[in-house]
Amino acid sequence: MTDQPDPPKPLSSTKRIERGFETVLFNSRWLMAPFYFGLVLSLLVLLYKFVVLLGELILHATLAKESDIILGVLSLIDVSLTGNLVLIVVFSGYENFVSRIDPRDHPDWPEWMTKVDFAGLKQKLLASIVAISAIQVLKAFMNLDTGYDSTKLGWLIGIHLVFVVSTLVMALSDRWGGHGGDDKGGH
Repeated sequence: MTDQPDPPKPLSSTKRIERGFETVLFNSRWLMAPFYFGLVLSLLVLLYKFVVLLGELILHATLAKESDIILGVLSLIDVSLTGNLVLIVVFSGYENFVSRIDPRDHPDWPEWMTKVDFAGLKQKLLASIVAISAIQVLKAFMNLDTGYDSTKLGWLIGIHLVFVVSTLVMALSDRWGGHGGDDKGGH
């Protein structure tokens, strides 16, 4: 007597349909890849905007007031933070929803790049949005002497506070839900 396993039983037609459907669903994750590539292309647009803003800042630096220089630098920071936000979405979205990235062949890649789970992604996104929103409020505040609309400033502050509170609530719910904001797992 040999200890060979029994041959697999043929699948019923219902089971074959179910497996085929599940295969299609699983492979549909690749439909997200062009979205991430499009976001990478949007970084080129942000780079163009950054270079234009930097050029304007440099050209007008000698005649500009201190507040104008600060506003110009804040605009550069704003564009940089938006670029960081896009990168976070691209790498963590691809890693979490399409395919794992193997960092072994890329020793210069940042460690976080393949370790941000969905809870960490939400927190990083919201933190970036809060920072960008804060810069917009600060820019509006610094423009008060140029006849800035107080209603618009009130809206900016209100929206910024909504982002801050939303970020805090999300962080608390993740902590209470057992995620604890740890970016080292959850794949």
